[in-house]
Amino acid sequence: MDASSVQLNGRTRRPSYGGTTANDLCLELDMDSFDLTRRSFLSDMGLGFGSVALTGMLQHEAQAAASASVARIAPKAKSVIWLFMIGGTSHMESFDPKPALTKYAGKTIEETPHKDVLASPYLENERVVAFDPNNGFIRTELYPLQVSYRRWGQSGLEISDWWPHLGQQADDLCLIRSMWTEDSNHGAQLQFHTGRHRVDGFFPTIGSWVNYGLGSINENLPQFVVMGQPIADCCGGQEAHRANYLGPQYDGVPLAIDPANPLPYAKPAKGVYREEQDGEFELLHKLNGLTAEQYPDDEAIRARIRSYELAFRMQMAVPEVVRFDDETAATQKSYGLDQTVTRSFGQQMLAARRLVERGVRFVQVYHGSSGGAGQWDAHKGLKASHSKLCKQVDQPIAALLADLKQRGLLDETLVVWASEFGRTPGSQHSDGRDHHPFGFTVWMAGGGIKGGIAHGNTDELGFHAVENRHYVTDVHATVLHQLGLDPRELVVPGRKRLEKELGQPIHEVIA
Repeated sequence: MDASSVQLNGRTRRPSYGGTTANDLCLELDMDSFDLTRRSFLSDMGLGFGSVALTGMLQHEAQAAASASVARIAPKAKSVIWLFMIGGTSHMESFDPKPALTKYAGKTIEETPHKDVLASPYLENERVVAFDPNNGFIRTELYPLQVSYRRWGQSGLEISDWWPHLGQQADDLCLIRSMWTEDSNHGAQLQFHTGRHRVDGFFPTIGSWVNYGLGSINENLPQFVVMGQPIADCCGGQEAHRANYLGPQYDGVPLAIDPANPLPYAKPAKGVYREEQDGEFELLHKLNGLTAEQYPDDEAIRARIRSYELAFRMQMAVPEVVRFDDETAATQKSYGLDQTVTRSFGQQMLAARRLVERGVRFVQVYHGSSGGAGQWDAHKGLKASHSKLCKQVDQPIAALLADLKQRGLLDETLVVWASEFGRTPGSQHSDGRDHHPFGFTVWMAGGGIKGGIAHGNTDELGFHAVENRHYVTDVHATVLHQLGLDPRELVVPGRKRLEKELGQPIHEVIA
């Protein structure tokens, strides 16, 4: 068995892409004196699809086989919308308020009744740094809360006043306040998506595992879509939505909110008329058919034929998703499309709803990319930066949840909100907070997850996750479980998966 074969529940399966990469998706045609490749045909004839778009083409038969053999758990969700705030959102100023910070503001941790957090056993086993070494560890003074908070909904969940729209959806939220991660720098952005520290290398992301493990719902659309500017190269770059050794057809496909050009290369070349392209595609179909007759048992050929057919169909289906003409004015306003501050992210949230409505499995949305560590990285000016960023995303996210619920889609759509880590209880540069991987918050909603609850806790200073601690891949395992997948059944021969990569479903939050 070679490295391109895949073991699923004791069965061997060869990925239908035949070990090639998206850039090599071509078949040589023996046409007497011609040595014509599919790539040169597409380029010369102006079909217009390059490697970026082909990266996400589905191999339907292979994924259907994977789904049948892996999905033993009864699924409670069909799709996932994954929202990632780049830079490290402060958990204390969002979903885990800590009034003790204000009570003891200006004191060092050693000067409070909570100085025992510095002797925590968790520090001995985690390769992380709590504070900026230049600022000092024990001497860092506690920084008061920069925003008030209140109890929201019938559940009474405590959420900061920077999230007033989302607070109104509190009874659908499941706050997980006991997350931790290993990387104290922004490599944690990649780690949150793969479960592995960046020093370990690159690995498949959660979206890619979902794409790999499940079959297609809609053969006209990619099953893993990415919106927003990705994290910067310093922190993992596009590897945060790539499939690595699973193969590039399981990568996330970038989508822009532009009906004229939503996918890279996803339209005919300049000067190519639709009628001309129809004829070119018909010829390509015939040539593919001749090759398939010559090699009737070659699954790779059949898969590639389907890829080109999907490429053609996507030229019609994808632009329609980001064309909002059929949405009511009230719906568009609810997402904030009528306001400059919320328009960009609101468009992405509305597109996310339309994508899952049409059967896309995994929609990953980035917010706050800055070309560096990320806009949520509040080493200074936390109040000014966080209040501004929250205004950009609060209303659109709340509208997404309400819209999904109103349409009966929230029960089958799992929404995840996350950031790579939290912020320190101590101050930095007098008005900011440093990176903090020991305890932070993510939340989930819908998809068979309990609403109106807070699971896990940090201590009174928000320093350590002290109850029901969860490494980041417990979130992955929970997502996969709700989709009917067991990560332990997703095995590739020759690829050793560590236990921490697999995680454990958080059963306490599952309805």
